[in-house]
Amino acid sequence: MTGLLGSLATSTEIGLIFGILAMGYMLSYKILEYYDLSLEGSYPMGAFLTAVIIAKGLNPYLGLVLSSIGGGLAGFLTYILYKKVKVQPLLTGILTLTILYSLNLRIGGASNIPIAQYPSIFGNLPKWTVLLGLVIIIKLSLDYFLRSEQGYLLKVTGNNRKLVKSLGKDPDTYIALGLILSNALIGLSGGLMANYQGFADIGMGTAMIVTGIASIIIGDTLGKNSSKLRDTTKAIIGAIIYRIISGIAIYLGLNPNDLKLITALIVIAFIAYNNYLAGAKHRKLVKNVGN
Repeated sequence: MTGLLGSLATSTEIGLIFGILAMGYMLSYKILEYYDLSLEGSYPMGAFLTAVIIAKGLNPYLGLVLSSIGGGLAGFLTYILYKKVKVQPLLTGILTLTILYSLNLRIGGASNIPIAQYPSIFGNLPKWTVLLGLVIIIKLSLDYFLRSEQGYLLKVTGNNRKLVKSLGKDPDTYIALGLILSNALIGLSGGLMANYQGFADIGMGTAMIVTGIASIIIGDTLGKNSSKLRDTTKAIIGAIIYRIISGIAIYLGLNPNDLKLITALIVIAFIAYNNYLAGAKHRKLVKNVGN
């Protein structure tokens, strides 16, 4: 039982880190309706920037600041390719993450940087308290932003760019803002993961896009009947639940190498469940109309 509780505790802590990633990806995937693959490059970039700062003996919180800035710049690069160079969104993400792959190796000077022997942001505090505090601060800040005029225009840009133009605003400005904020949070998540696991690795970003989507889909599914839960809350809950499911699967004996497979299966299962509910609701509506 102790082993299971330990696994659940670890999964919850990692889920909090993924919660920040999910909130970031929510801005592009759900609000802007832009499927940004560059996540898989900005996430390890955040980890490498933090690892380099820590390995130099500098303040680990400085590493988190640089991780956010680096992620934001990655988001801006995505915007430039998308709106200025006129590259299609899917190809834009592929090009950005390809560029960031080489850039991350340049930043780190190696494909793996161990930093477990250096002080981290956690110090002598329980890791979950630090992570929970950061998640709450980021969630409240993001909620405040999304309720502001700029946040409102960002949400409108995803739904109706013509309306934004009719208000005398440039929708491209809010596309840029959304992509920058999204990848800044994703980079921060990568920096936190480097602190948590004690290393940065070039392969950290592989299939992280599925993790982001899984967190959002799970959160939306579980909170679909609640009008009080904000999108940020749903993203955090979804990330934690996703990670707990994965952690239990590994605890029960599944090979960790199959974790990506489990992630994909989790996404498929929740999408199938949502489609079933939508189909059942439609059938019920048709039946009521027929009667």
